[in-house]
Amino acid sequence: MEKKLISYNVNGIRAAKRKGFDAWLAETNADVVLIQETKAQPEQIEEEVFSDLGYHCFWHSAEKKGYSGVGILSKEKPLHVEMGCGIDYIDFEGRIIRADFDDYSIMSVYVPSGSSGDARQDLKMKFLGDFKNYIAGLLKEHPNLIIGGDFNICHTEIDIHNPKGNKDTSGFLPEERAWLSSFLEIGLKDSFRSVYPDLVDRYSWWSYRANARANNKGWRIDYQMVSEAMQDRINDADILKDAMHSDHCPVQVSLK
Repeated sequence: MEKKLISYNVNGIRAAKRKGFDAWLAETNADVVLIQETKAQPEQIEEEVFSDLGYHCFWHSAEKKGYSGVGILSKEKPLHVEMGCGIDYIDFEGRIIRADFDDYSIMSVYVPSGSSGDARQDLKMKFLGDFKNYIAGLLKEHPNLIIGGDFNICHTEIDIHNPKGNKDTSGFLPEERAWLSSFLEIGLKDSFRSVYPDLVDRYSWWSYRANARANNKGWRIDYQMVSEAMQDRINDADILKDAMHSDHCPVQVSLK
């Protein structure tokens, strides 16, 4: 039986709901939905909207209100849910949550943006180093691992609309792209590129400025990374560009 797994930076779960996120979710009927940037504390989320659709709901929020936050919606009840990763500065910002099932584990991650200045870029690079080490260890315990989320990095030139113009921009810096290559080398596959290695003009985020989305001037910064142990289970992958509840769109992987 195929499993449909979606990852979506909703840029505020309450704002997304006002734009019809729950109706879209009912129609999509995914097995698991990974959510990033909830911008809400658990008590601020209308959980019954999702439980009425058959989802078990789990949230890991930032301590700072209205900021960051991740979640997992799952039709199947997980055996275990891990809130955070045990690294204080990461968990303080509510950036990682994981659900374990019989035959796989799945994580929602929201990598910090470095676009607001040098201090946040430095924190982003620290996060990337610590996150890679954490995942390398986790793969030994949970070899059947899927990591979905907003990585805030375009990997290659075909993942961004203007590679030359953005070569010095956070999210497409050489050191960030090199990190993403090294991250995949610990035993992960970019599910979209494993199915569509050369497909161009497929993006998951667009600036709100200059009519970027209408002109498809975007970045592919949202991923579903699938461990090599599960690579043979990848059936298809997609970027759901018609979902309009955020400045991002959902990314999907289907597993056998």
